[in-house]
Amino acid sequence: MTDNPTAPTAPISRMPDPGAFVPELADVSSALFRATGNRSVPRSTMSLVHLRAGQIVNNTYLTVLNTGFLRKAGVSEERITSVASWQDSPYFSPAERAALALAEATFEPAAPGRERVPDELYAEAAKHYDQKALATLTIAIGQIGFFIALAVIGKPQPVESLAARQWD
Repeated sequence: MTDNPTAPTAPISRMPDPGAFVPELADVSSALFRATGNRSVPRSTMSLVHLRAGQIVNNTYLTVLNTGFLRKAGVSEERITSVASWQDSPYFSPAERAALALAEATFEPAAPGRERVPDELYAEAAKHYDQKALATLTIAIGQIGFFIALAVIGKPQPVESLAARQWD
């Protein structure tokens, strides 16, 4: 029995660590983190975007992990818990709202006949991010898209840190 009443009591991962079978995964992961680590977009903004993506795809691993990142960065509980309702939350800057809107447009299905990221949304994001930052934010959204597949198919253990054991 664990001392943490919220910790899973039995293994829940569907697969073992994919990196054990495909070691190149570490190179891909490192490259994505390097590409988004250029400080043109605050790390907290990227974690907010990644948290929202995890919520959209209903994935506990991604929501717990990114909530942990945000807490460690000192982001308030109000901001963290209102990511799901960011549109009417008073806790986000216009730049963060644009980033969250881009993530939502990317991961939620578009209405029939509608573009996922309309020109107006792109223009709004471009008001808040220069070209390097907008490219970095786009890569960060793609980064979480890459990890969504591993998270929803492999179902790693929910952890608050990448240092924790994620795979059974």
